[in-house]
Formats: sequence, structure tokens, C-alpha cells
Amino acid sequence: MQKLKNNLNKAITLTVLPIFVFFYSEAQTIEKLTGRVTNGTPELIIGNVIILSVTDSSLIKGAAFLESHFEISGVNQKEVLVKLNSLQFPDTIFKVKFNGNPNIDLGTIRVGSSKFQLGEVQITSQLPLVQRRPNGIVEVNVAKTVLASSSSVEEILSRSPNVVVSDEGISVFGKGEAIIYLNGRRITAEQMAAIPVTQIVKIEVIPNPSAMYDAEGKAVINIKTKTNADEGILGSFSQQVTWSSFSGTSEQSTLNLNYRKGRVSLVGNYNLELGKDREILHTTRTRPAADDYLSSDLRTEWKRKYNNYSNYNLGVQYDLDAKSNISLQYDGYLEDLGGSQLSNNTIKTTDEDSRYNSGIAVDHRTLNHSLRLNYNREIDSLGSTLFAGTQYSYFNSDVDDFINEDGTINSKDTFRLLNNIIAHKITISSSQVDYTKVFNARNKLSIGAKYSYVNTNSDTRFLVGKSKPELTPKEDMSNNFEYTEQVPAAYISYGSTIGANLHLDVGVRSELTHYTLNTSVGGGQVIEDNYVNFFPNLGVNTTLDNGLGLRAAYTARITRPRYQSLNPFSIYQDPFTTVEGNPNLIPEKSHAIEGGISYKSLDFVAGYTYIKDPLDASALRGDDEKSYVLKPINLAKSHNFNATLSLSFTKGWWTSNSNASLRYAKLIDNTYNFKFSTPKPQVYLYTSNTFNVNSLFRVQLLAWYMGARYNGIFYRKDYSTITLGIEKDLFNKALTVKLLANDLFNRYKLEGDYTVGATDVYYRRDYGNDYFRFMATWNFGKLKQTNYKNKSTGQSETNRAN
Repeated sequence: MQKLKNNLNKAITLTVLPIFVFFYSEAQTIEKLTGRVTNGTPELIIGNVIILSVTDSSLIKGAAFLESHFEISGVNQKEVLVKLNSLQFPDTIFKVKFNGNPNIDLGTIRVGSSKFQLGEVQITSQLPLVQRRPNGIVEVNVAKTVLASSSSVEEILSRSPNVVVSDEGISVFGKGEAIIYLNGRRITAEQMAAIPVTQIVKIEVIPNPSAMYDAEGKAVINIKTKTNADEGILGSFSQQVTWSSFSGTSEQSTLNLNYRKGRVSLVGNYNLELGKDREILHTTRTRPAADDYLSSDLRTEWKRKYNNYSNYNLGVQYDLDAKSNISLQYDGYLEDLGGSQLSNNTIKTTDEDSRYNSGIAVDHRTLNHSLRLNYNREIDSLGSTLFAGTQYSYFNSDVDDFINEDGTINSKDTFRLLNNIIAHKITISSSQVDYTKVFNARNKLSIGAKYSYVNTNSDTRFLVGKSKPELTPKEDMSNNFEYTEQVPAAYISYGSTIGANLHLDVGVRSELTHYTLNTSVGGGQVIEDNYVNFFPNLGVNTTLDNGLGLRAAYTARITRPRYQSLNPFSIYQDPFTTVEGNPNLIPEKSHAIEGGISYKSLDFVAGYTYIKDPLDASALRGDDEKSYVLKPINLAKSHNFNATLSLSFTKGWWTSNSNASLRYAKLIDNTYNFKFSTPKPQVYLYTSNTFNVNSLFRVQLLAWYMGARYNGIFYRKDYSTITLGIEKDLFNKALTVKLLANDLFNRYKLEGDYTVGATDVYYRRDYGNDYFRFMATWNFGKLKQTNYKNKSTGQSETNRAN
């Protein structure tokens, strides 16, 4: 404990000790403009805000805005022309001068109402799916795009550029595993599952996170949700039906309500999913040597039945005054999963020819609760902010599966019954304070501290017998597990604009990790350790006079093993196949450098990442000569190179975003005796296109291709997806209907192979990704204008993402 205290003092001292000396001089320029656009009706406005030069009307900056509110930073001019452009109203242009405050709130701007006709084609405003910032952050718009017809956040991410969702988790192509934030605050996978898709405005993909973000993961994905600053009530009800010839039918219903009166805001959401899903895994394991011959051909099929998949939340915000608010929100998630899991394994050895079958009657129930309390305050007119927040989450998961095993061993029939009972609990609490001091339009300092605590424990029991009354405990398959982790952290970050266009961001984050792992496996073992890490980051970007943008960044990150990956309890797949955690895993650490260049609609970025102790997984031989354990492992190191070229454009009724990426990865291992092969570059292609014809409907086409992966150890075959969507607004946009066809050519299959020790492993996963979906959304309610200025919950954290 004394060592822990000493390391904690060291971490805090070394992080906070550096003294930054600033030249406090007021820059007489406008840094940021904000405002709200209205046409006098409850209709939400979508359009663009364009900053023009007063002298020659040349373009300085521009940005799209959703739901009437706009914000644009980095203006750096004494006076500008502001042009509001949308096909919902005529172009509106006015002049803004520096008034002593670099951050100017223009308040509510009243515009006219009209539509424009070009020949026979009526154009209405539409947002591009993807926008890129000068610092390399990619914004993916969800509202009013094909992504809004997704059934979950995970599905949205799987359709977003450079975001890869697989059985290995959520990652950013060329960077690695990503951590998830909601409005600037980190959330768990369970909390992400509870976010209503209809409330998501945009998603930010941050490839080089600053010190303000947790050092976990190699990239950050920040989900931004809707806010309501006007009085009144707004609501929506969505119903979608999904059908797949492979999986069957599922239904999803969503209700969202937003209410605001004076200083009080309320928000509530409920989502219910019912139906079926299906997945098939085909695996072969072969040991070709004559003295150790084995051939295992395993097919496992999951037929999932969603008895009740519900997520819900209720939040209240109270504005203490025009510059501060306090909010409290509850989030819940219920998962009642039934169905079956069927496995068939044919095993041949030099002296055995056997067939093993197993059937599981699935009975899983998960109930998650989360409570968040936030305080936000805007300290001065320059934009200085203070945030304090705390959250508590409790997750409870229960499994009660009955497993029927039967088989034939050299023509002799066998049978046994198993009962797998698991009680799994996770408790998470965290508190953080963030302070941002804006000295002037050019200099900003951010400091903060966070403390997080996690406790996860599970009790896994197997009972075995010929019938239910005869079931007795099987101790060698049972396990008690508890893992506790504490991570106090602190950071300091400084941003400055040097000269006319050079912007610099530098920071460092320190995290002290202390953990204790206790498991009954192997006669019982206790593993305890603590360590301090420092994670510096540096970013610089500039825009030259000819419009050419340049940027470069360095980041250091850490990826800790998932809690479940540390738990050595057995997840049953068949008599000779289990999935187990590995309590000996250690975190992987990475160092990444990246450089980028942009010009008009073109953007190119390239980088290199070195990873020490990379986390992966493999099928390893078990205690029995026929058994295998699917287990997470640490490899020695990895070298990764990546490059991406992106093109975005709008041509009247056609909006398009496309990118081509190339990745070269080389894994190195010194422990598990993998068979090595020559690494090869991997290609990733992505395109998203929106067509708006005659204002009758919108057609959206999205496609991506993931090339074959050769990283020196693992090979995975190429796969791809093409999605086609049609959307139509009815009854003055009160009703929106969508038709979606996903994975048109059924190409989303994960298939590959590798060799570890004497075993050749092949696998293939089939999903119900080829489906048709119908979705209808009814919007109701009425808003009225209010002059009360409000800073929504999480806004200061949202600013931290910019």
C-alpha cells in the first residue's frame, strides 16, 4: 500500500508540477461564432454557415449545422461576412465585427422561408455523411442520412468510414481498438448499447486523442446526441421491421420525448427489440503429423431469441443561471435472451473416429443500471469552463443453461447432461473534474483529474449427470473470480495559435493503475500490481494561403485487457472446445506518429504505430489431446503502417464521400510457436453517396470493401458490404419512411486461418447481415422560442473533443 501511495504522489507531482508561462495579451480577433437559426415555425433548420472575407468575399471557413444551432471556431478575423445558406430559406448575409469578446453569440437569427426550383429538379438541403476537420478528426453525420435507419449504435459504427466492427471489437482502420465516449464522457459497451439511435446527431472519429481523453485504446469515438434549447415538448416514435432469409424477423420500437419549460429540461427514451438472430461458426483443427494426428471439424450454430431487449433512460437538467446547470440521468438496459446453441464436432485420430453433439437451451438475463450527475459552468465571456461529474454503474448478468451432450466414440454411444450456472456482476464508479482557461482567442489551457474504480466478480458452476435429479457439481470446470481496478489520473493540455494559421496542441496524461485479481483456478491464485504511465501527445496543423492544409501528430496510448478477458472461467462451446480468459494478460502500449495534407475536397494521411505486447487471441491445445481452448494472449510486438486518401464533393443533387486506405501490419511472437508468413498490405475502400432527385425521395448508397489481411501470423479473407436505402418525408416532414437493403450480395463473412504449434486452424463465421428493413418515424410536439441561454449537459466535455 505504501508503494501505491508513493507512486500516486509521484504521478500527481510530475503531472501538475510543470509551470507554463503565458503571454497574456488580448488578440483583437473573432475566434468563435455561435447562433440559432429560425424561420418562425417549429421546423428544425439544416444548412450551412459560411465565413467570408469582408474585402473580397473569399471563403475563410464553413461548416454544416443541424437542428437550427451552429458553431464555428478558428475564425481569427477582426470582421467577417456571415452567410447562412439552406434551401429551407433564402441566403442570408450580414457583417460581424470584433466587439472585445473573441467568442460571439449571435443569438437567434430570423430568416425567411422558401424553396428553390432548378428546372424540374427541386433541391432541398442535405448534409454530407462525412466532414473532416483541419486536425484530422472525422465527423460522421447520422441524422438525415442512411445511418439513421440503423437498429443500434454498433450498426451505425459498422457503416461509418474507417470504423471496423468485428468479433474482435470496435476499431479504427490503421489505428486499432477504439474507446467510446458519449457527449465527451467515456462509457462502457453496455451503456453504448442503451443509446437510442434516433437521438444521435453525429459521431466523431478521433484518430489522435489529446491528453483530456483516457489513455485507453488507440483512438476515440465520440457520440453526440440531440439537445433542445427551446420551450415545449418534442417527441418521436419509430417502428422498424427487419427480415433476413438467414436469421428471420425482428422488430424494434422506439419512443423519445424531450420537454423544456423555463430552467427545467426533461428527456426520456425507451427502446424495445424482439425477434430472432442467427450465427454459424465453422472451425477445423488439424494436426497433420502421423504420430500426433488429429482432425476436428466443428460446426456451431447460435439461434438467438430476443425475448426482451430493452434500453431506457430518463434525465433532468436544471439551469442554475444563464451560465451553469446541473443534470441527473438514469440509464437502464435489460437483455432477456433465449434460443439455442447447437454444436457438431467430428474428431478423428490414429485410434478414434468419433462424433460429438451438444445442444444448449439458452437462458441468459442481463440487467444494467447507470446513474450520472454532472455540473457545468461557463466561467467567463472568453469561453472558460468548469465541469464536475460522477457516475455509478451496476451490471448483473445471470446464466442458467442446460446442455445435452450425446455422441458416438468408435461406434459406442455416450450421453450426459450439464447445467451451467453463472452469476456475474460488475460495479463501476468514476468521478472527474475538468477546468479550461481561455486566455484569449489564441491560447487555452486545460487541466483535469479523474478517479475510476471497477470491481467485477463471477461465480461459475457446472453440474453434470445423466438426468436433472442426478446432477452433481463438477469442480474442475467451476471457478470463482474477482478483479478490482483503481485508476487515478491527471492531465494538462495547452493549445495555442501561433502567427496567422499555425495551431499547436501539446499535453501529457498520467495514470496510476492498481489492480488485484483473485481466482480459484489452479488451486487458487492472487495477482496484484500497480504501475504508473505517462502519455504525452503533440499535434500541429496549419492552413496555407493557397488553401493547403498540413497536420502532424504524436500520441502514446495503452490498451488494458477487457475484464472478461482476464477471467479464466470456461464458456462452453462443445465437449472439447471452451472459451477462457487469461489472468496473465498485460496491457499493450503503443506509440503513433501521423502526418496529413488536405486541399479542397482531397485529404491524405499516413502514419506508423509501434505496439509492445499486442493483445490477440488464439486456439491453444487444452489438457486433453483432443481439446482446445480459445484464449486471449499477448504477442511480442507489432509494426503498423497506414495511409488513407479521401475525396468529398457535392454536385447539386449528389453528395459523395469516398476513401481508399492501405495498411501494412507485421506481428512478432516469441512464445506460442506460431507459423510465420510474409506480411502483405491490406486494402480498405469506402464510399457513401446521397442522391436527392425531384424532392420526391432520397436514395443513399453505401459500400465498403475490406481486403485480405496478412499480418505475418493470421490470415483473414476479404469481405464487403453494399447498402441501399430510400427515404421519403410525408405530411410536412412529420412522418419519415425508409426502406433499406443491407449486404446486397451477402459478402459479409469472416473467414481465415493460422497455424499455432502443430495445429492448423481454419474458421468461418456467417451472420444474418443480408436483410431488408422498413422503418417509419413519426415526429410530434411543438416548440416556442425562448431567449433564455442554456449550455446543455456535457457541453464543456463536447468542447474538449474539438
